[in-house]
Amino acid sequence: MEEQLLTLLADTQSTAAGPRKQAEQQLVQLYSNPAFPVSLCAIASHQSVPVNLRQSALLVLKAWVLSGWSPAIDEYGGEILANEATKDQVREALLRIATGDEEERKVRSAASYVVSKIASSDFPDQWPTLLPTLLHLIPTGTPTQSHGALKVLGDLVDDGLSDDQFFGVAADLIKVVYDAAMDDSKKSTLRALAVSVFRSSFGTLDMIKDSHREAVKAFADEALKAWMPYFVEMIKRPLPPAPREEDEANNGGPEEEWRGLIALKIQIVKTLMKIRDVFPALLSPQSPLLFSTVWQELTSLQGAYHQLYINDERQGSLVDADGLPYTLDFLAQEELDFIQACLRAPPVRAYLNAGLQSQPTAAGGPPQWLLEMMKLAVAYGQITTEEEGLWEIDVNLFLSEETSVTANCTARIACGDLLITLGTWLKMRVAEQLLVYAETVFSSGQSTWKEKEAVLYLFNQLLGDFYEVDKTISDELANRVAEYVRYGMQQADTFLRARAYLVGGKLIKASGPGLHPVGASLMQQTLKTLTEDTSEVVRVACIRVLQDYLQALPSELNQSLQTTVIDALSHYFSALDPNELTESDELMVALAVTLRDAIALNTSICVASNSNALSLLFTIGSRAANNFQLTELVNETFEKIAGNIADTGTEGYARLCEIVLPSLTGAFDVGEMTGEGALSNLAIDLLATLADKGTKPLPPGFVAAVMPKLNRLLLSANEARLLRPGTEAVKDMLLHDPEQLFSWHDEAGKSGLEICLMIIDRLLQHGMNDNAVAEVGGLAAELVEKAGSERLGPYLFQLLQAVAIRLASAEEAAFIQSLILVFTRLSLISAKDVVDFLAQVQVGHGQENGLQVVMSKWLENSVIFSGYDEIRQK
Repeated sequence: MEEQLLTLLADTQSTAAGPRKQAEQQLVQLYSNPAFPVSLCAIASHQSVPVNLRQSALLVLKAWVLSGWSPAIDEYGGEILANEATKDQVREALLRIATGDEEERKVRSAASYVVSKIASSDFPDQWPTLLPTLLHLIPTGTPTQSHGALKVLGDLVDDGLSDDQFFGVAADLIKVVYDAAMDDSKKSTLRALAVSVFRSSFGTLDMIKDSHREAVKAFADEALKAWMPYFVEMIKRPLPPAPREEDEANNGGPEEEWRGLIALKIQIVKTLMKIRDVFPALLSPQSPLLFSTVWQELTSLQGAYHQLYINDERQGSLVDADGLPYTLDFLAQEELDFIQACLRAPPVRAYLNAGLQSQPTAAGGPPQWLLEMMKLAVAYGQITTEEEGLWEIDVNLFLSEETSVTANCTARIACGDLLITLGTWLKMRVAEQLLVYAETVFSSGQSTWKEKEAVLYLFNQLLGDFYEVDKTISDELANRVAEYVRYGMQQADTFLRARAYLVGGKLIKASGPGLHPVGASLMQQTLKTLTEDTSEVVRVACIRVLQDYLQALPSELNQSLQTTVIDALSHYFSALDPNELTESDELMVALAVTLRDAIALNTSICVASNSNALSLLFTIGSRAANNFQLTELVNETFEKIAGNIADTGTEGYARLCEIVLPSLTGAFDVGEMTGEGALSNLAIDLLATLADKGTKPLPPGFVAAVMPKLNRLLLSANEARLLRPGTEAVKDMLLHDPEQLFSWHDEAGKSGLEICLMIIDRLLQHGMNDNAVAEVGGLAAELVEKAGSERLGPYLFQLLQAVAIRLASAEEAAFIQSLILVFTRLSLISAKDVVDFLAQVQVGHGQENGLQVVMSKWLENSVIFSGYDEIRQK
């Protein structure tokens, strides 16, 4: 069977979809074969088999275990796939792979994960020897065996032990990993793994501390007393010299110790952070010592960090086969985060406050520790060479840092967070000390552009936070910062120039009215640079910062520049390559937000004869219609435009319709021809918004322009994204101008009333999804009210009967409320007639009448209806 499985495993890694899916299906079909799991274990244990196939065998075995090992496993598929004898073989084989002398850590790691899954159901009853075996191997086995046993133990703590099971063995477990971590004869990577297991144990302690509060606290306190000296010692231990890039992956020697000691330090800092989260009171007394120790460590690592990442382009953010990070950038980021966390601890603040008071700023100069903190933040806050290269290739990555949407936490971002934490505590004093250090950096002929950019980046983060919490900096301080902004704008270095423009906006937002003239000047320069600069990064920074100026400067000033801003955005957008826009989400969002803010100054610009504001808005939306955030921005912007212009009267709204209806109806045609469903979705949303904000009556020709498209869509589409807004659009036309709708006829001569009845009839069919047709009740209610019994004639009874019958099978609360609304609105006119009518309607096979259906659905669902609280109160 092993040969058959090897062939199938190889096929699962094929690039061809057909053979790959067929192989995956055949493997699932073999689940019930008793030899299947044992053969997979045999393949995984054979060192002659390629590593990728051994890993694949273990991944398939994991899926088999999850599906059919035990009902105690969450993913259990409902059928036990192995007898006890087979299970014994699998358990033994997997533990042998995970804790044997297997050199491939990827294979050991995969086996370890499967062991933990089995242990989650079998330990201790069916597998009582598991934990004793691991705790024996860690101190007595070979380095490879100890490493494997620690990995299994870590997975077991994370995923295999219940809370009560863990607490029962915690003392022995912690003792074993403590001894492993303390053993200087063991490799640092193994010791890092031991610390990682210790950290995982605090996750479990966190879950059980409420039910065993005193016992858990005493246990954690005792453990921490033993580990703390070791943590401090290891943090202080100096790293060996940084290896050359070509030697960094070598096993043995100083290169392996470099990686291992970094991994160990990272795990220690992560453990301290975990302890702080779970038991802050236990760590608090030690926080001043830990704070100063980690600060000293960061200071000593600056040279190596700069050489590897600021001057060179060494690869960072790397993790080993056990999932342990081991590069210096990770260590710097973790330690900066820890420093920031310590700044919230009362003992650390008391320790640092003593320094503030002993070194007053008036005569004695800046407090030494605060100035040193600024130096540290600038040192680690510089753009790495890797970031520099990536941002030059893709401005979206540059923007993602500015908009804080990146998932990557870096030392640079940690430095910004550090300044924000300091600012929350010491407020303007931090800005003052950063300015003191800025003067040193900008006046030194030895400072690099990266140092100057880092200073401005930290101002950017600090000022942005000041604005968010309503802190205003003094005009004097703001004007001094503005000098560095102007200086940066004039430099040749792209990222320094871009950062200067960004800081300018944050500065004006965090300043008072006294800086408005400065802001006006900076905004004018920003608009000039947007249209003239050759750097894409700088121009994108200008687009982003215009949002700040539009929000912060007086409206009368901004309104005078409204057309200039929109024209500059249009000029920039027209030069972009349309083929690249689908991969430019951050840029497109920045453009949309800036355009939205510019339009909001005076929405009447959208109906001005020489304005391209709406054209640009719709073009941005159509080029990235698959981006949910972007389409929401376009919809919200247009909703405000349509609402404001409709409020000015029928003339303005008619002009708006004249401008936008050709574009919207054209978008339907393009969407249908190209199969771009997202474009049709955007068009129908905008059309629904336009109808919702319509005047009474609607402009002449409105119905004739939109109903042919809506009719075709509502009689053919099934997607909720089209049917719901389309139904709302028809309802709103009935609401605003029923006469225009009723008098309209389609190409076949059917009246608007007939078309509405056809639409409602189709949407009430039992095959339609409740969620997709949730608005049909509102449309039916509006039609009944506006057409009346005279126009509807015999169709009124049929319509109401169809609503009552569909209500009986409705399940979604929103749909049920929509249908009940039809009878509710009629009841306000003539309750007795509605009750009598419903009592006559037979639903299903005559077992219920319409009145029973309506009342039962109301009683079952009314508590979750929208607006129910108001109904109940009144």
